[in-house]
Amino acid sequence: MCIGTPMKIVSCENGMALAEGRGQTERLNMLMVGELPPGSWVLAFQGAALRPLTAEEAAQTDAALDALAAVLAGGDTTDAHFRDLIDREPQLPAHLRDRLQTHPQGDTP
Repeated sequence: MCIGTPMKIVSCENGMALAEGRGQTERLNMLMVGELPPGSWVLAFQGAALRPLTAEEAAQTDAALDALAAVLAGGDTTDAHFRDLIDREPQLPAHLRDRLQTHPQGDTP
């Protein structure tokens, strides 16, 4: 399984960036996303920035990675890492909601 991590750009020039995230500093190839200003968030994997992230996406991804680490360490709850999901009904993504409305009761095109 491949897991990208959110990283914040510290500096960027000539197609490379210095970025920090999850307690690490790394040089990232910015070819896929272009040069971004300091303070920008990206999803990084194996030394490359794969796509820009919003600060909210970065925080949510960090929370999910923290939950995974807690479970792997023997923790029995992930509630602290997903406070935004507690006491809320699950929701389908918009593209699936639209499909359900277009094809009710399991009808498929």
